[in-house]
Parts: sequence; C-alpha cells; structure tokens
Amino acid sequence: MHGLISVVGAGCSGLVAARRLGELGFEPVVYDQKSVLGVPVRASGILSLSGLKGLGIDYSGCVTNVLHGANIHSGGRTMRIISKDAIANVLDRKKLNDACREQAEEKGARVITGRRISGALLDDLAGKGVVIGADGAVSSVARHFGLGEIERLVLTYKAEFEVEAPDSRVVDLFFDNREYAGLFAWLCPNEKDLLEVGVGIRSGHESSKAAFDRFMKTDYVKGLVGRRRPVAEGASIIPMSLRSRIADDARKVVLVGDAAGQVKPTTGGGIIFGGNGALMAADTIGRHISAGAPLSDYERRFRKKYGLDLKLHSAINSIYSCLGPGAMGNIIVMLNALGIDRFLGAYGDMDSPSLVLKRFFLRSLAR
Repeated sequence: MHGLISVVGAGCSGLVAARRLGELGFEPVVYDQKSVLGVPVRASGILSLSGLKGLGIDYSGCVTNVLHGANIHSGGRTMRIISKDAIANVLDRKKLNDACREQAEEKGARVITGRRISGALLDDLAGKGVVIGADGAVSSVARHFGLGEIERLVLTYKAEFEVEAPDSRVVDLFFDNREYAGLFAWLCPNEKDLLEVGVGIRSGHESSKAAFDRFMKTDYVKGLVGRRRPVAEGASIIPMSLRSRIADDARKVVLVGDAAGQVKPTTGGGIIFGGNGALMAADTIGRHISAGAPLSDYERRFRKKYGLDLKLHSAINSIYSCLGPGAMGNIIVMLNALGIDRFLGAYGDMDSPSLVLKRFFLRSLAR
C-alpha cells in the first residue's frame, strides 16, 4: 500500500488511530513535541467499562480504581446514583498513554518525540500523504489548515492528595453555576489513598486556579484534605463542542480527539468519543488510499453515529450551567422523588444519553 500517513500528536486518540492503521497494513509516523509522552498528566482518567471495550486498548495494567457510581451535590441536596456492578474504571493516564504507544508500535507505527511541529513540517507532510491532527484542543494542525474554531472551551485545574476518600467506589460532583460556571467541581478516588480534587469552569469566566482555590476552602474539602500538600497538580483546556470541520479532502487532513472537539460536554471526558473518532478516521483513510474514498466520509459517519449523543450531552450541560444551586437542588429533590436515581443506577450509561432515554421510555411503556 502507498501513501505516507502522518499523525500529529501522540496522545491516546492519535495512537489509537496509528494502531488501527498498522492493523490495516500501513506504517504511520506519529510526531509529538514532547520528549516524554503522557507527562505532565493534566486530565482525569474515568472511563466507562462499556466505552473502553470498543476501543481495543489493552488497559489491564492501567487500572487504579473501579467506580460504581456518583454523588451529585447542589444547593445542599444530593442525588446518589449507585450501581451494584462496576460502571467505570479509573485509569493511570500515563500508563494508558504508554500502553497505547506500545500497541501502536507493535502494529508497525513509528513514534517520533521531541519534534517541533512547524507550519513547514505540516505542509511537507500534507504534500506527501494524509495528515491526522490529534494535537489537542488548541490544535496547530486545525489552525494551520483553516479547519475552524472550537466555540466552547472549559478550563480545568486539578490536584492529587494522599488522603483516603469517604467512599472509594464513588465520585462526588458539585454543581454551582456561581462558582464553577460551565462544568462542576469534583472529588475522585484515583486510588484507595489518593484523592483527586478538581474544578472546571467556562473559558473567559476567570482562572481555573482561582475557582480551585475557592473549592479547596470549602468545609467539605478542608475536612478531607486538611493542610496536606498536593503530590501533583496542573491545568488543562478541554473542548466542549465539535469543531466546524474535522476533515478536508483538498488538503488531505482529518482531526481526531480533542483537536476535533470529540468530547462529552457533560463531563469533559474525551477518550471514548475521541478513540472512536480515531478508529473511524483510520478506516476511512485506509479506504481513501486503497479505493479513493473521500476523507469527508469520516466526518459524515462520525456526525451520523455520535452527533445526537454529543448534542444531548451539550443540552444537559447548557441546562445545569444556567441554573443556580437552589434550582439545581430542587431538581435533585424532584428526581429523587421520581426514582430517577435508582433508574440511572440500574440503566444509566455515561457515554450515551440517547440510550438512557430509550431505556427509560421502553421501561415506561412496559409498565
């Protein structure tokens, strides 16, 4: 098979695309500006079990904790959504990135680190074949080739503390549009004795570190963390909407992962949607080189399969992002009274709200 395939960005999405291309018989080259991949770790690693299965990643050595649900807090009210079965894994993101790299290289991909990604390099790579942009929310590939902007961004700040969580099976989410506009604050037990504390806020609102410092001063967090110093901390940028274009036939460029905006607006999680986008992109590139299929088929297929769920995630985010804590607290009381907490514990799906709605209506009709 002929045609150079270059992947810019050696995060999980870029490496998943490289692995699939290797499985198809290609030898993609992956470029990353970092000399050491996966550090510093700036993103959380909560991934649904159902979503992980479809990506083909061997993550067995990356699991640090298993979650059964979440406590949702707002306005002094709490909704507790607990499943008897495990619903998500907490993964060590550095180990996950290393696993993705190893699996990509086993299939024939070549990974080049510490390489400056210049406009001249991008033009050279695009002139020789297909370029996959997997270089994050502030994508140099998208900017260089004019693939539009991501309209909504969230800024996060998180830190890890050596402290035991109240319940290692559960993540706590705190919704308060006055304090964490655009997302929420969270406590996640990454390990039995390692608690992640974080906040996410709408870009342009204020600094995520300022919101994080306020969250750290709340009575609940102070009671858990006390005066302990973090063992790790850092900020990140998360896209909250799909980019206007994620494929360009003329320039032979496609975007995957955060670069494409393939992220759940409800939580900021991007590995599942980004990984599936990477698999779709790789399959389309394979057909493009072998049979002349347009690269735009990838964008059409992705929007058809995942567009509804991403729109529903966005709608949910818009609702909780405009409500005050009192209104959110009242909604929690109503949902608890309707038994929605129990329904979500039994039938919820972290990645697919459309599937949750389908299950809800089918269950209602069966009564």
